[in-house]
Amino acid sequence: MAKSDRLYRAVVFGLGWLAVAFMVAPVAVGLVMSFTAGQTLKFPPDGFSLRWYTALFDPVRSAPIHTAIWNSLQIAVLTVLGAFLFAMPAAYGATRLKGKVSAIVEPLMLAPLVLPTLVYGLAALIAFSNIGLRPSLPLVVLGHVVVFGPLMYRACIAIAQRLDPSLEEASTLLGVGAFMTFLRITLPLMVPGILAGAFLVFMQSLDNVSVSLFLADARTSVLPLRMFAMIEESLDVRVAAISGVLIAIVFVGLFFARRVLEPSRQI
Repeated sequence: MAKSDRLYRAVVFGLGWLAVAFMVAPVAVGLVMSFTAGQTLKFPPDGFSLRWYTALFDPVRSAPIHTAIWNSLQIAVLTVLGAFLFAMPAAYGATRLKGKVSAIVEPLMLAPLVLPTLVYGLAALIAFSNIGLRPSLPLVVLGHVVVFGPLMYRACIAIAQRLDPSLEEASTLLGVGAFMTFLRITLPLMVPGILAGAFLVFMQSLDNVSVSLFLADARTSVLPLRMFAMIEESLDVRVAAISGVLIAIVFVGLFFARRVLEPSRQI
């Protein structure tokens, strides 16, 4: 191997590993700190213990956190449902459009992904206030559906574009109506895209701060805002324990998504 090739490989692999370390190191540090036996967030930790996980799951000591988790889970689940109801049919319909119409629809559907969520949250608050609506949990769900629905759309359209139209034609030729063909042929084939989109939407909604900050009322405590408050008040180590639980959920979700999406390569 020539010297220039070795230098090129060293630079490329070196930068690649630096990028991986930059992404993984903060997660690893946070995870290690969550097992500290000490009283505050510190790295390296003062010994290892599960005391903060025990405190986190204690229904008395962590009641406000549990309320925030419950609110965030409700918002995330309803956001996934809302995104599914509008983004999945839109993705399927967009693949049936032709010419300039199709070229116009997709950028419009993906536009919320480019708009800063902070700007959208403030704009949505002003717009809802002008029509007499006050911040509330349903408005948070609506805001999350608008902002994160494009993730469901993108995941579904990636699958819809690979579907074989002859399957639907064969169903129609056998006398099955369009609606039943969609339910029994198209929808099952789109399940991998729907599940991938649902996972992305759920995690983004669970983690969102800006939209929830503007559209949630004072009584609706959500997990990200609660974590910020705990850090501001006392550097509570239970924040690291919450992060550890979320990291575990993400890993399980990614493993599940990979297992489910694997057969889609054969479509």
